[in-house]
Amino acid sequence: MNTSDLLTYCMSKPGAEQSFKECWQATQIKSEGVLFAMLYEVKGRPALSLKATPALAELLREEHNDVFPSEHLNKSHWSTLWLDGSLKDSQIYYLVDASWQQADATREAGVNHDDH
Repeated sequence: MNTSDLLTYCMSKPGAEQSFKECWQATQIKSEGVLFAMLYEVKGRPALSLKATPALAELLREEHNDVFPSEHLNKSHWSTLWLDGSLKDSQIYYLVDASWQQADATREAGVNHDDH
C-alpha cells in the first residue's frame, strides 16, 4: 500500500489531525485528540499501527504473518502491520475504519490515552 494514499485516507476521517512523534519517528493520526493510526518504519519497512479490540487484534496476528503486536503502544489493543506485506489495500482500509471507530468509542467514554 502507498503511504501517501493511506495518509490521505486517514486524514479524511472526521476530526483527523496529523502530528509527528519525534522520539518514535512516527506520524500520528488522531481524531479529536485520540490516536487511531501511526505510520512509521520498522526495520526499514513501512508500517502502520492500528487499534482494535483485543479479540480482533489476536485474530489478526494469528491469521496474518504481516500483523504483530505494536512496539510502542498497548499490545493487547494495538497491532502493527507491514504496508508492503500480504494484506490487501481493502483489508487495511477496513482496519483503519475499525481503529477510528475504537478511537470514537474511547472519546465517548471520556478516556483520552494514546496507549489504550
